[in-house]
Amino acid sequence: MTLYELSRKDVIQTQTGENLGRVDDLVLEEDGARVSRLVLRGRPRWFGLFGRDEDLEIEWKDIRSIGADVIMVDVPQAPAKTAYPRRHRFG
Repeated sequence: MTLYELSRKDVIQTQTGENLGRVDDLVLEEDGARVSRLVLRGRPRWFGLFGRDEDLEIEWKDIRSIGADVIMVDVPQAPAKTAYPRRHRFG
C-alpha cells in the first residue's frame, strides 16, 4: 500500500466514531524502515488564517484495521478541538 492510498482513507477513532482526518505523512524507523507512526495535520483555524491545531501522531500499534475506505484506530484520547470562549452580554 502506498502513502497516496493511505492518504485517501478517513481515520476513525473506534471508541467514539469520530473522524480524525486523513493521513498526511508517515514516520519511519531508521533501522528497518518500518512505519512507526501516522501523522495527521492539525485542523485549520478560521480558514487557516490563525494557523492550525497541533498535528496528531498515531502509533502503528494503535491501528486496529485498515479497510477499503477507512483506517480504524484506538487512540487514548481524541485530539482537543479548538474551543473559543463565548462572550456574554449582560444588562
